[in-house]
Amino acid sequence: MRDVTRGQKNTKEQTTKQGEKSTMPKKTLKNISEIRRYFHTNQDPIYFVSATNFNLLGIDEWVKNFKYICYMDCFDGRHPNVFVPSEMPHEEFQSIEDINNYLLQHKEVIDLVKRRGGKPKFVFLMFDEKTEMLVKELGGEVWFPKASLRERCDNKIETVRIGNKAGVPSVPNTLSEVKDYAHLRKICEKAGLGHDLVLQSAYGDSGHTTFFIKSESDFRKHEHEIVGEGEIKIMKRIDCRGSAIEGCVTQAGTIVGPLMTELVGFKELTPYRGGWCGNEIFATSFPPKARQQARDLTFKFGEQLRKEGYRGYFELDFLIDKKTGDLWLGELNPRITGCSSMTNHAAFAHADAPLFLFHLLAFSKKPFELNVDELNARWADPEMIDSWSQMVIKHTDDNVDIITDAPQSGIYKMLEDGRVVFDRFDYHRRAVETENEAFFLRISGVDDYRYEGADLGILVMRGRSMTSGFKLTERAQKWIHGIKGAYSARPLPAAQAIEPPAFKIM
Repeated sequence: MRDVTRGQKNTKEQTTKQGEKSTMPKKTLKNISEIRRYFHTNQDPIYFVSATNFNLLGIDEWVKNFKYICYMDCFDGRHPNVFVPSEMPHEEFQSIEDINNYLLQHKEVIDLVKRRGGKPKFVFLMFDEKTEMLVKELGGEVWFPKASLRERCDNKIETVRIGNKAGVPSVPNTLSEVKDYAHLRKICEKAGLGHDLVLQSAYGDSGHTTFFIKSESDFRKHEHEIVGEGEIKIMKRIDCRGSAIEGCVTQAGTIVGPLMTELVGFKELTPYRGGWCGNEIFATSFPPKARQQARDLTFKFGEQLRKEGYRGYFELDFLIDKKTGDLWLGELNPRITGCSSMTNHAAFAHADAPLFLFHLLAFSKKPFELNVDELNARWADPEMIDSWSQMVIKHTDDNVDIITDAPQSGIYKMLEDGRVVFDRFDYHRRAVETENEAFFLRISGVDDYRYEGADLGILVMRGRSMTSGFKLTERAQKWIHGIKGAYSARPLPAAQAIEPPAFKIM
């Protein structure tokens, strides 16, 4: 058992009435109850700025003065802590960073931040150095590691190297530039990887930048995305299950969440082979040995991140070999992610505190004591994990049209005949009472373009969405069909064309 560690020094300088500085004790938070109370009485505004509030849904109920500043109004103005400024002319967005920088320069957002006062803190899904500059101009702080450090850690090539230092193994691989298919074969023969391969470029969403190469014809399809892109991660292809786990690097050590299954590449949900499209969280998601090994490896990786200068929230993807049960590091996301909502709403989060609160604590400069070993052991207890699943529903047809009708966010019911109907408005997933209900968070709305790969929305339900053989359940398929059926669209005018964005928003 490691010693209990204090987060910060226990004193700070304060100014007396006479203008002299004196050292006054700054109270140390000593347990979970005090940490919860600290955030329930938080004074300085904290803003999550992003396209939607999906990734940190519900955090506003744990943290006083927490607000969402969003580009999309998923709740039609009915969420009390979501602020969506009016649309202003802007250049075409190329990334989430562009969306966030647009929002931070919006007069209505600037007025909101100035009006609410305090010493504002900002958190993001994605941000860059321009974002950091804009936050500074607003008199605020970014409560995440520097963009330059996040970018370095986010590099899939660098992830392999960090994992190697931490003793967290990746799928058998080699890192190399690729000149052509003949060169690729030569590289793989030297590394003993065979010729059934998975290639990943340094950055990007797995659905767009992961390439399955078994033949020269496969290579030709993606050659322009591989050749000239610098170092590529070249992996032996294994028959595996995808899994995800989140952690948080604090001054007291790395806190580890539960191991979740991943929904990957289901054609009903995504047009992208290998594309992430949801998660499940339940106590027996994988054998006990695999769950514990994943937790141990995540802790080790987090401790190595701490040595690299990183702190705060992160997520790891592990690939679990179906034949051997071996765990391999897939990739690192040095940020909150699409599965953060699952982690932060699990039963253990309600019993103690959401994992993201420890991220905020790590940046708060508030001194604290935390027995990380004890907390991690408690969160590993199967009784602390309830069963939920989420499905990210994309438009999967190869066409472009304009949405004329869209389902609103809220609680939906599945009737006995399999039809899905809207039941009531809500913005809490906990309002889902039975497995015949689900919470839908709408992303694409009326007048939005509906193109191949467009995010229609996220469906969250109790219980599993996959069978024990990792296929979509009949119930899940009915839910997908019902939600997609609630959308209507009209064709795009013949003379009009759009270029779908090449980035995901969550």
